[in-house]
Parts: sequence; C-alpha cells; structure tokens
Amino acid sequence: MDIEFIVLLSMLAVFLLGNFLLKLPVSLSMIAGAIVGALVGGEGIPLRHLFEGTFTYIDTILIIATAMIFMTVIQESGALEALNAAIVTRFYKKPAIMLILLMFMIMFPGMITGSSTAAVLSAGALVAPALILIGIPKANAGAILAIGSIMGMAAPPVNIPAMLISGGVDMPYIGFEGPLFLVTIPCAVFAVLFLGLRYCKNLEIDKIKAELNLEIGRKYGLKLYIPIVVLFVLMVTTRLLPSVMPALGTPLIFLISAVIGLFTGRKFAVVEKCSESMKTTIPVLGKLMGVGMFIQILTLTGARGWIVVSCLGLGLTLLYAAVCIVMPAFGAVSSYGAATVMGVPFLLVLLDTGDQVVIAAMLSFICCLGDLMPPTALAGNYAAQIVGLKYRYVLKHCVVPFLVCVGVGLICLLKAGSLGFLT
Repeated sequence: MDIEFIVLLSMLAVFLLGNFLLKLPVSLSMIAGAIVGALVGGEGIPLRHLFEGTFTYIDTILIIATAMIFMTVIQESGALEALNAAIVTRFYKKPAIMLILLMFMIMFPGMITGSSTAAVLSAGALVAPALILIGIPKANAGAILAIGSIMGMAAPPVNIPAMLISGGVDMPYIGFEGPLFLVTIPCAVFAVLFLGLRYCKNLEIDKIKAELNLEIGRKYGLKLYIPIVVLFVLMVTTRLLPSVMPALGTPLIFLISAVIGLFTGRKFAVVEKCSESMKTTIPVLGKLMGVGMFIQILTLTGARGWIVVSCLGLGLTLLYAAVCIVMPAFGAVSSYGAATVMGVPFLLVLLDTGDQVVIAAMLSFICCLGDLMPPTALAGNYAAQIVGLKYRYVLKHCVVPFLVCVGVGLICLLKAGSLGFLT
C-alpha cells in the first residue's frame, strides 16, 4: 500500500473522527488531520508549512470579512427591508417576476460573501416571512431559501470553492463570472418558480402590506440603495476600465461602500452590530485556514499527487460520476473541504477536456450543492430553522432542484471545450 494513500486515509480519518464523533469545528478537525498526516508521512510537525497553509487564502478571508461588514450595514440601515417590501408591493400582480426578484435578493449576500450561511441569515430571514405571506407553504419557502443561498454562494463575484480550486493549481481567480452566471441564474429561476409559483394566485395585497415594513422606504427613499450602487459601479469600473479606475481591491471596495451606507439610512450601533455579524463569519474564516493547512500537508507528503494519478486511472465515465456523487456527498462535511480534497485533483485530471476556467467553475458549482447534504447541511438547516420546521421536511422539496442543478453542472462540464468564450 502506497505511503501517500496511508497519509490520505489517516488525514481523512482524523478529520471525520474530530468532526462527527468529537463534535469539533470543521476548522480544528482539518488542522488535526493535517498534523497527523504530516506525522504519518514522516515530516514531523512542520511548523513552517502549517503556518504557510494557514495563510494560503488570506485574500479570500479579507474579502469575506469586509463583505460581511458591508452586508451588516445595508441590513441594519434598512436597505434590505425596503427592497423586500418594494418587490412584493410592486410586482404582486406578476408573481413570476416577484418570485425571481425575491430569489435574487436571497442570493445577493451569498454572491458578495461567498457564504450560504450569510445569505440565509441575512436576506433569507427577511424574505422568508414575505414568501409565507404570499401563500407559499413553510417547507417550500425553506427550500427556496436553501437553494437560493447556495446559488448565491456559487454565483460571482465571490465563489470560495472556485477560489480554493484555483489556488490549488496556481490559477488566478479571473474569468469565472460568465460560466458561473450561466449555471446559477437559470437554476435559481427554475427552483423558485418550481417551488413557489403555483401558490401565488389571487394574492390579498392589503394583508401582505400590513406585515411588511413600508415605512423605511418612504422615509429614506432611493438613497438607501446608494451603497449597493457604489459597490456595483466600483467593481465594474475597476475590472472593465482599469485605465480610468485604479485597482482598489475587493476588500477596499466593500469597506468604501459600507462607510457610505452609514449615512444613507437608519442609524445603528456600528461596532456592536458588526461584531455580532462577524461571529457568524469566524467559523467560515476558520474553515479556510484549516483547508489551507490541509492542502499544504497533502502537497508536502505527496498525497495530492497520488490522488491525481489515481483519478487518471478511473476513466472519464467514472470520473464524471464521481464528480456528481462524491463531491456533493463530501459537502456533508464541508463544501470547502470537497473543493480542496476532490476539486483540485479532478480539475488536474480534466484539464485536457476543455477550458480550465469553465471546468473549475462547474466543479465549484457542484461542490456548493453539498451545503444541502445532511447531517451538516449548513444552508438547509438554517433555512429550516428560519421557517420553523425540521430539516427533513425541507429537504424533500430540495431534491428536484438539486438534481436539476447537478444535471446542468454536468452538461456544462461536458461542454467545457465550447464554453471558453464565456471566460
């Protein structure tokens, strides 16, 4: 038996033991797995490699932290509440458009933080009452929140699994917007219409208005949305017009937009609220540090190369089956872990089958779906809590959208050679 295989098994065993039996956080379980892997591989405790691995994804960590601050500002200022009320009251006569816009609202926090948890706990918590008010059953509403938050997590500009996969093969995180929008937007639209449209008939708008916060929009008007507009403009101009706008960096753009948001809406205790929101983000940041350490030791011991060589012997049919089954299933532990342990080797094996950016984007998209997988099921469990149900009642309504998403991701993966123009 190859020593690399033994190293991999020991790392995974310690990781799973710590996470499921000892109930340790995913980050600490990954750190423990990395240390054991180094010891089994004969490297002792390589402090330099452990330290370097911890800071492999420091850029991503800064993006998530500053994005969470921005989300807190626009949530507490009243922008999300006003937007939620505006969508329902203006489009209730066109339920399909209303549902699609509400789905985009659920996705938005995930798009800029890369976290399905952030999407569910912020915009999801605001949209859920509106979904239930317009007649959608709680289980369906929970499924919409779960799928929407995952589509937001997978959508650009911030897709953490894609960043992890790209970092694992030293590929810049550039050109992912087209391929990711190609799969996330249609899947999100299908999911919300499939789960909710048939219930949105003959809406009683007076009852719905009584439950919505219409006052915040009347009081502050369009200036509530200035931070969101500034964020969009800065992100677009720095990428498309580099000669006009210098590269500010995504973290700085989030901070600039957040500061502007402090003066456009409702006043709140900035330090207190931002500190509270960061508490929900710290586990995600810890996971990134643990993932970085894990993949560093996989590389140091040769286990990562062994995985790639082993995958080469599977054949394309079995490899695509593994992508659709193993990667989401591994997401039951961590979608970030799936991207690191499985996504990187799969990308290296599939490089010759099409455009590498498209392949990485599709692998990351399928990885994100792991957030529906019990027992962890971050997006699903939080969505179920918000609508007041057990996750098993929500999960059964997620099955069809999940299968459609996997199918769309697989088709695009198979057609990666012809989708290169999107990058």
